[in-house]
Amino acid sequence: QVQLVESGGGLVQAGGSLRLSCTASGRTFSSYTMGWFRQAPGKEREFVAAIRWSGGSTMYADSVTGRFTVSRDNAKNTMYLQMNSLKPEDTAVYYCAARAGSSLVMSRVWYDYWGQGTQVTVSS
Repeated sequence: QVQLVESGGGLVQAGGSLRLSCTASGRTFSSYTMGWFRQAPGKEREFVAAIRWSGGSTMYADSVTGRFTVSRDNAKNTMYLQMNSLKPEDTAVYYCAARAGSSLVMSRVWYDYWGQGTQVTVSS
């Protein structure tokens, strides 16, 4: 069993930055992959970024490549999402997710554990 808790969301103007955090507890993440997803009202939950816990390999959605950076602190069991050059279309609830495997995957169906989400709102 893994518990995930997101934090760091808020209101920011277009062009600004936010850093989201996701802290995991309950199990070791030595062989886990963690990811960020987001869901805007009326839309499907979509992939944002993922990171392999051991090794730190990353993958990004095309829409955020060059603007967002995913990282992790192994000692703190925490994953981060640094979001720069934010756009109004980035507005969504951002969810932290994890899966028991080392593969970097984009589909939400492959992730086993989910946080409750944190709201990110980008104003024009």
